[in-house]
Amino acid sequence: MQSCPHVIQKSAGKSVSLIAGLVLLLSTASPSPAASSLPELTIPNGFGVNIHFTGDPQDLDLIRDGGFRVLRMDFSWSGVERQKGVYDFERTGYDALTAGCLKRGIRMIYILDYSNRLYEQEQSVRTEAGRKAFAAFAEAAARRYSGKGILWEFWNEPNIKQFWSPQPDVENYCKLVEEAAPLIRKADPSGLLLAPATSGIPFDWLESCFKQGLLQWIDVLSVHPYRAQAPETVLEDYDRLRKLIEQYAPQGRQIPIISGEWGYSNINWDKKRLPDEQQARYLARMFLINLHQKVPVSIWYDWKNDGADPNEREHHFGTVERDLKPKAAYVAVKTLSSALAGYTIDNRLVTSNEKDVIYLLRNGNHSALAVWTTEADHEIALPSKASAGTLIDMLGQSRHIAWQSGELKLSISGSPQFLLLAD
Repeated sequence: MQSCPHVIQKSAGKSVSLIAGLVLLLSTASPSPAASSLPELTIPNGFGVNIHFTGDPQDLDLIRDGGFRVLRMDFSWSGVERQKGVYDFERTGYDALTAGCLKRGIRMIYILDYSNRLYEQEQSVRTEAGRKAFAAFAEAAARRYSGKGILWEFWNEPNIKQFWSPQPDVENYCKLVEEAAPLIRKADPSGLLLAPATSGIPFDWLESCFKQGLLQWIDVLSVHPYRAQAPETVLEDYDRLRKLIEQYAPQGRQIPIISGEWGYSNINWDKKRLPDEQQARYLARMFLINLHQKVPVSIWYDWKNDGADPNEREHHFGTVERDLKPKAAYVAVKTLSSALAGYTIDNRLVTSNEKDVIYLLRNGNHSALAVWTTEADHEIALPSKASAGTLIDMLGQSRHIAWQSGELKLSISGSPQFLLLAD
C-alpha cells in the first residue's frame, strides 16, 4: 500500500467569485450505466467504512449514526463453503449482516475472497477447478442476496503477495474474474461488479489487467489509494488513472472509479505518529476530495481499532476505539455528514494560494463552503455577496458569524470548516 506524493491540482479557468451569487455548472458528461446505479454525489450517500464482523451488532447503529452509508466486508469463500458445494450463509452471519444493513439504509460491498483449501493450496486461485468452484460460490452468494443492490468485489489487493500467493499473477486473477463475472451478473442483476481492489494505484499492474480484458467484465474500477502523504496528493493519480481507463475501456463505456479502501492509522506509513485530530483531518478531507473528483464511493479503513498494541499500525486505523468509544475521526465524519447533508460540490474555487482548498457546495437554493489549507494556519479574505452564516468546525462546534464590506475574513488550518451561508 505505497504511493508517491504529488502536487495539488489547480482548477482550470479564470478566477470566480468565492461565495454566494455564483452559478457554477456541474459536469454535463453522460454517466455510464454503472454510475447510474452507484450512490449520487451527494453528502453522505457514498461515505463508507470497512468492517471486520458479521451479524447485527450494536456497531451498525453507530455506523449509521456516524453518517456512513456503505459498508465493505470480506465475503469469505472458505468460511461459507466448508464442504464442497455446500454454502452456509446463515451461520456465518452474512444473512444477519445483510438484513441489518438494509434496515438501516446501508449498502454493502461484499469482497468475494480469499482462497479455499478444498480446491487451492495457496492464497490464490490458479487452477481450472479452483476457478469453477470460486465462480459457483460467487454465483450462489449473488443469488442469495439478489435484488439488494450489492457491490460485488473480486478479491482484495491481488497485486500484493500477502493476498495472492506465492506471487501476484495478473493472468490468473483476470481468468478468475472472467469466469465468475457472467454468473454473478445473471444471478443478481441489481448488483455491480467491482475490481481489482488494488493496494495503492499500481499503474503497470492495472494496465496489464486492462490488456487482459478486465474492463470488459466489470462495472466499476476499485483502487485503494493509501499513502503516507496528505489526501490532496491523490489528484494527479486519479487523473492518470482515468486516462488509462479511457485508453482500454470498451467503446462507448465509461468505467467509474471508487476509492474502495483508504485510511490513516495513528502510526502512519512512514512510521510517524499521527495524532487523533490529524487522523480526523485526513478523514474529512479524503471524503471531500473524492467527492470533488466524482468518486461516488469512498471507504474509510477502518471502523474500529483492531487491537491495543501501541506499536502495531494495523491496530490504529479505527474511527472508534475497541470498546466503541468515539475517536476524533468518528466525530469528524458525523459532523461532515450532518452539517452538509444533501449538499453536492459544485467546484473547487480558484484562489491565489493553491495550498488553500475551498469547495463551493449547493443544496437546492442553499450554498455552503468547505475550507482548509495544507500549509500553516493563516487568515484568508474572501469576496462575498453574503453577509452572515453559520461556521461549523470539524468536530461540530458551531457559531454564527457576520461580516460587512463584501469581504469575509476567516482563520483557516488543516482542519476543515464548513460555512453555511445565510443569504
